[in-house]
Amino acid sequence: MTKRLTARRFYSGFSLAHDTYNALSVGSDGKVYYVLSSEDIEIGGHVYAFDPRTESTHLIGDLTTLCGEKGIKTIGQGKSHVEFYEMNGRLYFATHVGIYELIDGMDRMYENPPDGYGLYRGGHILSYDMKSGETEDLALVPHGEGMVAMTMDTDRGQIYGLTWPTGHFIHYDVKKDLMTDLGPVAERGEAGTPGNDFRVLCRSLVVDPRSGTVYFTNSEGEILYYKPHFGQIDVMENSKLHLDYFGAFDPTRPGTMAYHWRKAFWYEKENVIIGVHGNSGYLFRFSPDTDQVELIDRITSEPSRKSGRSDQFSYGYLGFALGPDGETVYYLTGGPVFENGKRVEGVEDIAKGAAKGLENLHLVTYHLPSNNYIDHGPVFYGDGSRPTYVNSIAVDKDNVYFLGRMMVEGREIQDLAWIKNPIQHSDPTLD
Repeated sequence: MTKRLTARRFYSGFSLAHDTYNALSVGSDGKVYYVLSSEDIEIGGHVYAFDPRTESTHLIGDLTTLCGEKGIKTIGQGKSHVEFYEMNGRLYFATHVGIYELIDGMDRMYENPPDGYGLYRGGHILSYDMKSGETEDLALVPHGEGMVAMTMDTDRGQIYGLTWPTGHFIHYDVKKDLMTDLGPVAERGEAGTPGNDFRVLCRSLVVDPRSGTVYFTNSEGEILYYKPHFGQIDVMENSKLHLDYFGAFDPTRPGTMAYHWRKAFWYEKENVIIGVHGNSGYLFRFSPDTDQVELIDRITSEPSRKSGRSDQFSYGYLGFALGPDGETVYYLTGGPVFENGKRVEGVEDIAKGAAKGLENLHLVTYHLPSNNYIDHGPVFYGDGSRPTYVNSIAVDKDNVYFLGRMMVEGREIQDLAWIKNPIQHSDPTLD
């Protein structure tokens, strides 16, 4: 019998909840913090804190309201696209636009908002005090753009991000309340013209805690870095992610993440960055000290590895994190669905990050010291339905949390779900 995992669903009470990317983290207080996105022009995404001990949730607030924009008739703060970063008892995160105007077949920032509404004012950097429940609006993202990617140097109190759609690199000094715009880092970003100056933007930035240097990628496969003390962005000389094993992509065309890493984190035990290339599912390590990239293994689901096929989500998955033991990778990825012995196929091309077709959600773990790969099997809800559009993950010693689509009261929404951590009481080097 094929092994499988059963996920518990939780309804947070937000009937408009739409797909969330990244915005899910476990705080030092043991609570799970997450954002449920909104496609409503005025009602913002909702921020929640879930307490696993009582299995209860607390609504922290509506993002539009928390940003001081309630009732001003501009396009609201529909979502957050970033994880929560903790420093001195506060969580730091940022907001993003949640609705788009379809222009030339692509999702774009609104140029012609509905009658009576103004343009999106820009994303905000927010902080939340976990003890008092106070939320503070710290800064406005420049150029009326959202924050599509963010990281934080919590040792030094520095926040770094990429704006959407044009891809400006920004640096916000929390202690000095100082915002610096380093300019665009990827031609015209996702506001560009396909085949010309369009470039998909990196969704994952990583800080080297030893130096405070920030690393990210471009769609051509270059690894860029920013040293705050020098105030400029440079490119690693030798390390490239334009690798044959990752596939062949046109960086000027939408529909893939091209040669970007999809998600990455700092691995302290080796002083390297561990990342995954979304479209191919290859795990790799990048050493800033030696300026080298080394492939480790393909960590797609076991059925995907055997079939040699790519997953159906056009960008690859963001549910990629280091576990609480500090050495095991947790990855929520896709696996093919078979009907009557045949793989369910999806569409060939898609011009944005979206599912090309139906697939199962699999939990894969990879123990870095021993190079041990385990596919723990597909994940289903208790009624046999599949979680879909899963692009978030948070892990504690007991559970693996994610945000996925589910049916609630006859309506498909996205909300919180979790499965028992399958290696909680086992040796991760053993299958």
